[in-house]
Amino acid sequence: MPFAARAQRDIPVIGFLNTASPEPYARLVQAFRDGLGETGYAEGKNVAIEYRWARGEQDRMRQMAVELASRRVKLIAATGGSTAALAAKAATSTIPIVFQIGVDPVEVGLVASLSKPGGNITGTTIIAVQLGAKRLGVRLQIVKASSEPDIGPAFSELQRLQAGALWIGADPLFNGLSEQLATLSVTHKIPAIYQFREFAAAGGLASYGGSITDAYRQAGVYSGRILKGDKPADLPVQQSTKVELILNLKTAKLLGLALPPALLARADEVIE
Repeated sequence: MPFAARAQRDIPVIGFLNTASPEPYARLVQAFRDGLGETGYAEGKNVAIEYRWARGEQDRMRQMAVELASRRVKLIAATGGSTAALAAKAATSTIPIVFQIGVDPVEVGLVASLSKPGGNITGTTIIAVQLGAKRLGVRLQIVKASSEPDIGPAFSELQRLQAGALWIGADPLFNGLSEQLATLSVTHKIPAIYQFREFAAAGGLASYGGSITDAYRQAGVYSGRILKGDKPADLPVQQSTKVELILNLKTAKLLGLALPPALLARADEVIE
């Protein structure tokens, strides 16, 4: 339905801004809708959502944020990383913004403090960057992939380097490619670990980190609360502090790995 028609019906419109592509993020968008549902909002019934996807082209974020602000949406949900959140903040100082990021929002200049964000912005964070050191302790070979077509060649390079294991750095691009990354890691016989449970569930060896699905759900809850009248400045930034270790025993067997009993006992979930 055209934006003007929605406005005439007095249905609030949320601008949904994301750095990645829509297809891999379907489950996270649903988690956002689930959060809205907890506050009484259902897309297409009493709320509309205008989606803007950068498809990995970071330089498009500011333009899309300005476009959403010019449409006078009731709220902008800036998801998929700090790039979207910073673009939304630069585009408007009056329209409420709810972010979902994996870095410290104070450090990157999004909010004044976690308990009192101030201004027109608040949101949710997950532990991501801080966990990197807990996954390392070995000699590193860095292979870069900045777009989806780079993924296949990156794994070929890992094989050329005879990498004994793979740590996938947390990134909005990789968040939506769990199945592809998991499949390639098994195909190339490389034990791999990533931030989110979805990677292990898709066939990756292990995941260690917070729940991105829950972070999107909470962003939906905050969006609904703001539509009902709460002010972003009064909503403290929600931090996901729970960290989960998920192991895929089936994948371990395919890779010829015997996971130590002590490690299996410490896991929050073992996928068999």
